[in-house]
Amino acid sequence: MTNGREAGGEAAFARRLGPGRAHLRILGTTDLHAHLAPYDYFADRPAPHLGLSRAAALIRSLRAQAPNALLFDNGDFLQGNPLADLAAREQARDPGATHPVIAAMNALGYDAATLGNHEFDYGLDTLAAALRQARFPVVLANLARRRGADPTRDEGFVPPYVILERTLRDGAGAAAPIRIGVIGFCPPQTLQWDHGRLAGLVEARGIAQSARALVPLMKAHGADLVVALCHAGIVPIAARPDEEEGAQDLALIEGVDVILAGHQHLTFPGAHPAAPGVDPARGTVHGKPAAMAGFGGAHVAAIDLLLGRGRGGWRVMAHEVRLARTAALPAEAADPAVQAAADAAHARALALIRQPVGRLRAPISTFFAMAADDPSLRLVNRAQSWRVAQALRGTPLARLPLVSAAAPFRCGGRGGPDNYACAPAGAITMRHVAELHPYPNELRALLIDGATLKEWLERAAAAFNRILPGREDQPLLAPDFPSFNFDVVDGVTYRIDLTAPARYDLSGRLIDPGAERIVDLRLGGRPLDPCARLVLATNSYRAGGGGAFPGVRPEAIVFETAETNRDALLAYLRAHPDIAPPRAPGWSFAPAPGASALFPSSPRAVAHLDQPHAAGIAPVGPGPGGFMLYRLRLDPGARE
Repeated sequence: MTNGREAGGEAAFARRLGPGRAHLRILGTTDLHAHLAPYDYFADRPAPHLGLSRAAALIRSLRAQAPNALLFDNGDFLQGNPLADLAAREQARDPGATHPVIAAMNALGYDAATLGNHEFDYGLDTLAAALRQARFPVVLANLARRRGADPTRDEGFVPPYVILERTLRDGAGAAAPIRIGVIGFCPPQTLQWDHGRLAGLVEARGIAQSARALVPLMKAHGADLVVALCHAGIVPIAARPDEEEGAQDLALIEGVDVILAGHQHLTFPGAHPAAPGVDPARGTVHGKPAAMAGFGGAHVAAIDLLLGRGRGGWRVMAHEVRLARTAALPAEAADPAVQAAADAAHARALALIRQPVGRLRAPISTFFAMAADDPSLRLVNRAQSWRVAQALRGTPLARLPLVSAAAPFRCGGRGGPDNYACAPAGAITMRHVAELHPYPNELRALLIDGATLKEWLERAAAAFNRILPGREDQPLLAPDFPSFNFDVVDGVTYRIDLTAPARYDLSGRLIDPGAERIVDLRLGGRPLDPCARLVLATNSYRAGGGGAFPGVRPEAIVFETAETNRDALLAYLRAHPDIAPPRAPGWSFAPAPGASALFPSSPRAVAHLDQPHAAGIAPVGPGPGGFMLYRLRLDPGARE
């Protein structure tokens, strides 16, 4: 276990319990992403460190150790793998169909949950059908059907908060009532990320803005304690009013007692950046207990509270925060009730991912997608262009150049060294397609000009550190840059000059207007005219503003459909059942004399170094977190 202190709360508080003093344990999961069974559907193999059925065994043990316990989920439980996609399709056809994730959560007895941004990925109707089956309250305060004059008057599609009435056993064994307020939040950017499904149906507010208005109301309605389920992360600075990560600001709001954070797929307490007010060793934010339990059921948060009862009700006297790891359980440990709720859906998901959809003449993977022009992204881009070209046929837009942007979704990062897409030569199956595009984003096309395309590529090039000529083994990748924001554009050729500073920062903010990393940008072999009009195929997340790419605005969208990018890829593979991965020239790094860079990838990538796009890449040795380090030569005259 990762502990705020070595001793568990049940032992540390026992000496301080007595009449009018009680021990309450708050348990939490976050970012389950429909991981019910301990299985990785993208790799088609067991994953004993994941899964709610495994986490449930921990939860039941942690419950049994404490006289009073509550269990909450922090959002992103309905989407994230082929089981979730299959369940959403089944529910769209039959709203009464049992949703396996909700059934599993019911079996475990959650006390309440909030919604994450990915709950909205399948649309409001499918979400509502799933939530009708929940035997626990679901709350969300900062997204509503309509905003009122202030957050207390918003018209929500779920309640903003709930006040749970429970009975505590104090240290003398006496029963006493307690009222626990539970309020939920998710990133306001959800409206951008799912613009096509939510536009005109949902409005958003900032996390802190909603909390400042509603927490006093909860207290006025008798809440002794307030637990904030915040599907947002903890960052080291105060958030802007519409910030994606805003959990740290909740701790500054009077009346909030406990924070369960999420969205970042990180762990807290643990290896989290320290900052003023943020103590990752003790698990506190501005002195208040807070926890973030990773993702996929790999961890369970346990916040132990020592409560004292006075004339004003219960208050927190002391607290301890820790995380319990699913991987620490015996291999056979799993909760039978949760497993039974998941079994049928798990079997259907396995049948789905193993369906063949075509054949590849050569392997593809994302092992080197952040360091070289990767054939797997070219395949996705060709599929998007093919589908958009079909849709625009016979229109004036069909006469314009068509380019396509795609990013590597499964490419290491926080997902670890197994988080890569990899399809061998031979049969390509549904799981390989899901690896290449794991999200249910919908296909979009934008009308842009050449200048906007260059800025788009400059934004993507923020993925890299600045590289100095003449220096060996400099780190290639900018820390914390998510691979899903590294868009590669097919239909043009270009080079990225890493010796130049980044024009944009990690969030997409222009920081150096004089910097230019994108050089030699060409269309059809000729320099791209900044005024040239082009059609850019992309996805609904990007077209809705996800990643803060330049030139994205609603009036620029010239094609939108309910068809997902993954379905477009499937259609392309079925129309081209025996396909060679595209290897036409695309992008490359501009030479940096005497320089080389290091980047992490999977140890499995060694077997793919013979691929043409891996020229100039060589293994170095083991890196942190189970990754392998690889060297990229940026001087064309130097080779290993």
